[in-house]
Amino acid sequence: MPGKFKTEAVVLRSIRYGEADRVLHLYSATRGRIGAIAKGVRRPRSRFGGRLEPFFRLDLVLHEGRGDLATVTSAHTVTGHARLRASGPALDAAARACDAVLRLLDAEEANLAAYNLLCRYLAILDGESSVRGDGSGDGAVGLAAALAFRLKLALAAGFAPELASCARCGEVDGLVGFSGDAGGVVCEACERGGFPLSAEAHAFMVEALGRPLAQSPVAGERALRQAERAITATLEHHAHVQLRGYPRRLAA
Repeated sequence: MPGKFKTEAVVLRSIRYGEADRVLHLYSATRGRIGAIAKGVRRPRSRFGGRLEPFFRLDLVLHEGRGDLATVTSAHTVTGHARLRASGPALDAAARACDAVLRLLDAEEANLAAYNLLCRYLAILDGESSVRGDGSGDGAVGLAAALAFRLKLALAAGFAPELASCARCGEVDGLVGFSGDAGGVVCEACERGGFPLSAEAHAFMVEALGRPLAQSPVAGERALRQAERAITATLEHHAHVQLRGYPRRLAA
């Protein structure tokens, strides 16, 4: 029903529109995905300042009319993630995370688990980025934390892979591969059509789902790349979504 509403949200994407406006893709704690327009935000004396930019977490008042876009009428910063914005790798990590939310969660309904996960990952990038860095992949916190975020996001969206038993026959022993089509790990007898998944990669995925995001497990480069391939294959087959891959570690 048209009218004003309040919500907390993270800015996923901000696009210039017209001479002074911005179109925003928001992910909200109470309403899921929201498309909005901020009128006059690019003018020098705009009351919004620079806070309607990606990665800001905001308290918003919006007006919902007859069109597809709500209008931002008030915005107050919950956190602006200033340290994140000072780091190129962390900015890239945050952009990949927001892009994943944008692609995977397109419903206009609340998914508090996904919202809290995104807020936690941005907070890690902002304040704890030097704690667990492995120097690879997704910015300052490393590929391991980035994949743990993506795996947890898949779970929140309802597309987590089967990891406890063979996704084809239910066997719990001899899990040696992964099949995106089947949606999880597969045993040796059912490996046809899948690809190898090492015990280390399998263990990483299980632990990543079970641990808090700030305590994401560590694994070697090969295992992490296998886990990345498994997550990617699951989402491509079952969510029909292709997420941005992570760059390879630069050669020494």
